[in-house]
Amino acid sequence: MRKNFTFLLFIICTTVFSQVKLLSWNIENLGKSKTDAEIAYIAETIRNFDIVAIQEVVAGYGGAQAIAKLADALNRKGSQWNYEVSPPTVSSAYKTERYAFLWKPSKVKKIGKSWLELKFQNQIDREPFFATFSKQGKTFTVVNFHAITKSKQPETEIKYFKFLPQEYSSLNLIFAGDFNCPQSHSVFNPLKKMGYSPSFVNQKTSLKRSCNNGLCLASEFDNIYYPTKKVQKIEAGVLPFYTHFNSLLLARQISDHIPIWLTFELL
Repeated sequence: MRKNFTFLLFIICTTVFSQVKLLSWNIENLGKSKTDAEIAYIAETIRNFDIVAIQEVVAGYGGAQAIAKLADALNRKGSQWNYEVSPPTVSSAYKTERYAFLWKPSKVKKIGKSWLELKFQNQIDREPFFATFSKQGKTFTVVNFHAITKSKQPETEIKYFKFLPQEYSSLNLIFAGDFNCPQSHSVFNPLKKMGYSPSFVNQKTSLKRSCNNGLCLASEFDNIYYPTKKVQKIEAGVLPFYTHFNSLLLARQISDHIPIWLTFELL
């Protein structure tokens, strides 16, 4: 009986150890306007994940500094965190911003330097930011992305994502971020035909200006698309952080989007 229990415990521990917890969050205007208290709140919200992909880091002064402050706040919570901030996106001077990755080196290993995808910089306003990680000898690359707003038709740039798996055929790509477009849109069909699956279906992720009959979420914009042949979804969810605040007005000082997360294993 003791041997069976020990074996079962070994299986459980091995399975948990092989899992990766990825969080994606569009944190509106993450820069010098965020107070120390707000940075501390964000750190507390994301502390239990292995990798965090952030969109909408301010491109000018204050953006990279805010990520450094966030990493410092995380490091004071018991685990070591590393981080990397992208250069400003170059496709559109008006809409330029940065991306960021934060990760626990005790959970995943960062492979090489991250990069902005410049091949489609004339077609994509805020070109995606790639970072490769490894877990137990298996690698995967998170593609961090923030699409143009819905009114500007984000599908006109998302359509180029169908070329990326072939462009980076040696990489195991996972697309994460704010697509400003629901997963039901036909623009995602080419990726789905390649074996990519959305982590969320019918899950709204952006905040309304005010709650209406208890409904506070507006649109199904954020998602994580993973290749089902290489990645096994264990669990996915959202963090409705706005419930911690007395009003959406206060919550929106943190962000107008909620964090989304995916726990997965590499096949």
